[in-house]
Amino acid sequence: MNISSLRYALPVAIGCATLAGWEALVRLQEIPPYILPGPLLIGQTLFSDWPILAPSLLVTLKITAMALLVATVGGVLLSVLFAQSRIVELALFPYAVILQVTPIVAIAPLILIYVDDTTVALLICAWIVAFFPILSNTTLGLVSTDRNLLDLFRLYGASRFRTLIWLRFPNALPLFLGGLRIAGGLSLIGAVVAEFAAGSAGAGSGLAYRILEAGYRLNIPRMYAALVLIAVAGILIFLALAALNHLALRHWHDSARETE
Repeated sequence: MNISSLRYALPVAIGCATLAGWEALVRLQEIPPYILPGPLLIGQTLFSDWPILAPSLLVTLKITAMALLVATVGGVLLSVLFAQSRIVELALFPYAVILQVTPIVAIAPLILIYVDDTTVALLICAWIVAFFPILSNTTLGLVSTDRNLLDLFRLYGASRFRTLIWLRFPNALPLFLGGLRIAGGLSLIGAVVAEFAAGSAGAGSGLAYRILEAGYRLNIPRMYAALVLIAVAGILIFLALAALNHLALRHWHDSARETE
């Protein structure tokens, strides 16, 4: 069996063995479902409570997608500005670092106080978490362009715009896509954490509120079902962005080539 086959077979085998052991432990020890439900009960709950969980999943995914989009556009534009002006980078980059290192759990309640629209507040919280990886990775890619190639472009009279489009952007693409994969998961985390802080009920409730609601009612199987949906959503986001990375780089960059 080659490396490519093991890449998928081993995680599946370990996951199946873990779920089987979990189910056996619950049944043999007769653990009550309000303490630890088994995988089969969680699956049944996921199916039976789907009309409740599905709209909440869509709310969380909507906030995640919007935050990732805004973080991508803003991060790329600001990184281009940083790459064109060292003074601007020195003046503004420390504030981006401050946003990154300040826990979103501490910021979210303040944002929810000052922003009337809950959806906008959740979007801001998720954006703060997802913004920095794209900014830092793209900036690093843009400023680390080979100096010899830059001199060659200048020798042939290329403008700064042409140099940016035809040299700096291709050089930064692998790092940008790596930052995008990180930001995809972080945007989901930011959306969930913001929902926990908001705690808003009603039609606009995300999966985080469903987890809180299930905890208050000791409906532990529903809590686990919501957690499963969040985990699956995160995995799908990562796989989609990994596929984008592969499609964009497979013909010319070593990082996207298959390892034999």
